[in-house]
Amino acid sequence: MNIVGDRFGAGKMFLPQLVKSARVMKQAVAHLLPYIDLDKERIAAAGGSVAARGKVVIATVKGDVHDIGKNIVAVVLQCNNFEVRNMGVMVPASEILALAKAESADMVGLSGLITPSLEEMAHVAREMERDEYFRARRIPLLIGGATTSRVHTAVKIAPHYSGPVIQVADASRSVQVAQNLISSEHREQYLAAVATEYDKVRAQHAGKKGPEMVTLAAARANKAPIAWGTAAALDRGCGCGHVSGSAGAPEAYAPPRPKFIGRREFRNYDLAELARFIDWQPFFQTWDLDGSYPAIFDDDQVGEAARRVFADAQAMLRRAIEGRWLSANAVVGFLPANTVDDDDIEIYTDDSRTEVAFVWHNQRQQTRKRAGVANKCLADFIAPKFIAGQPSGIADYIGMFAVTTGLGIERKEAEFLAGHDDYSAIMLKAIADRLAEAFAECLHQRVRRDLWGYAPDEELSNDALIAEKYRGIRPAPGYPACPAHEVKRALFETLRCPEVGITLTESYAMAPAASVSGFYFSHPQADYFNVGPIGADQEQDLTRRAARAP
Repeated sequence: MNIVGDRFGAGKMFLPQLVKSARVMKQAVAHLLPYIDLDKERIAAAGGSVAARGKVVIATVKGDVHDIGKNIVAVVLQCNNFEVRNMGVMVPASEILALAKAESADMVGLSGLITPSLEEMAHVAREMERDEYFRARRIPLLIGGATTSRVHTAVKIAPHYSGPVIQVADASRSVQVAQNLISSEHREQYLAAVATEYDKVRAQHAGKKGPEMVTLAAARANKAPIAWGTAAALDRGCGCGHVSGSAGAPEAYAPPRPKFIGRREFRNYDLAELARFIDWQPFFQTWDLDGSYPAIFDDDQVGEAARRVFADAQAMLRRAIEGRWLSANAVVGFLPANTVDDDDIEIYTDDSRTEVAFVWHNQRQQTRKRAGVANKCLADFIAPKFIAGQPSGIADYIGMFAVTTGLGIERKEAEFLAGHDDYSAIMLKAIADRLAEAFAECLHQRVRRDLWGYAPDEELSNDALIAEKYRGIRPAPGYPACPAHEVKRALFETLRCPEVGITLTESYAMAPAASVSGFYFSHPQADYFNVGPIGADQEQDLTRRAARAP
């Protein structure tokens, strides 16, 4: 395993091979453990050292359920003779620090995927600073996960703890970081270099000139230009959802009504059907293999490793489908909706539009745009309730969904781990994630063609679906067009997601982790965008709107 670790660190061996090697190591160690313990006793009796290179306590923070990356890091460190206590997911700060004390850990590692986890990591840093044990010993705090970054770690987390706080960008870098931290020869030099680097990052961040901003009023005046029509006008038109305008005027758009109002469940969806919709590109990113799919198979450096891990994935996918290892459930809902106050979407309980189910408070792009480019907000793509102070009479609708392919995964994962097979446990989670995204893609196609039916003749290849060549969008809370996670709570309550096995944590992470949720927009001009930074006037306006929402 020392050879394996050295080769991985030198880039001569890739992550899938290392995790496979770890499987062999762990299964061998399970057989040899009684003899290893006797050997350690003899070495210790003779005055030799039997300690591991270092001890690491690692956990996914409270409110977050994602752990593929964390589990990979744990295996990589174990392959390099570090003792790792992996605490699992949704672990409160108090429990992480209590175990770190009890184990006399050399370092603490935190992982998280969703943006609320970043604040929880800052909370752990503050708790370590409050505790004399960590403060006096300067126990390093390692930060990892897809939403973390060097800048965020330096600016938002490190200032809360006087000990070392280090962002670990990926599994391949975890060993070098850990080795430097336990090295009596290199530790202080390494920490000084990190401190200097983070001071520079903070100075650059503080002096960085942000994008030019406009007022909220100016941004709203530059909203996405959409000509709206009514259903009555649509009846007089061509029936395609558009109403011909006068010469030189844009066509007016009349929102189509879904085939039903309310919610509909889908249970035990066919996994073989979902497999046809899989986008494999992120799968290789999970395994730290860089390259675009399928060209990655011909890459001079990672091609062979990519082909092997893909073959393993295909084999496990077949076994998962045939063995019914996973269950796929979903819920879809369609409700009447209209935009109010420029940026909010009122979602109603029924077609009478008299009772509001909830109000979705959206953010609007507020950076200055070049001529002809709008300051977008998702609310732009839902028909306004009022135009020029008068009721618009335009009946629009919004869709909602939640899907999961993670039901039952814990049992199979436990079987793999009991057999010391981290590789298969990680592979199954990676496949479940791909199936969840495929389920979202498959269901969205069904919505467009049938359930909402605004694109009944759509015929797109899987590549075209991945490239989002279809009409409409399905934005998810927490992503660039709607960065706030909080609306998930209303979404889950309205769809009654727990009835199909999907729940939310206090930080708005979905459980099972292999789950996707979001909204459906039907408007042909609707697209994905990044809200980006917003001004103080918009923050104040959001607070005001939220305070008076029903």
